[in-house]
Amino acid sequence: MIGDRIEAFLADRGYDADAICEEITAAGVEAVIPAKANRRTPAPHDRAKYRWRNLIERLFNTLKNWRRVATRYDKTRESYLGFVALASVKLWIPFVNEA
Repeated sequence: MIGDRIEAFLADRGYDADAICEEITAAGVEAVIPAKANRRTPAPHDRAKYRWRNLIERLFNTLKNWRRVATRYDKTRESYLGFVALASVKLWIPFVNEA
């Protein structure tokens, strides 16, 4: 079950629909989705958790600097995820060597 693996679902305003929020809640996951501006009864969301979404978006943008990741040259899922892991390690190494 997905609720055993994740704690919160971080999404932007485009995912603010009752059906989506109900499905996420039914799976036992916290929906961290800000309400659209035109919503009559906005649902509250955890602003501190929503700030983590920015870091995730920046990570994906940085990973897409590698052409191989952005265009998905790899044929199999395993080889693609393997290269994403290598690219992530290359991004992570400078932070480890700072100390």
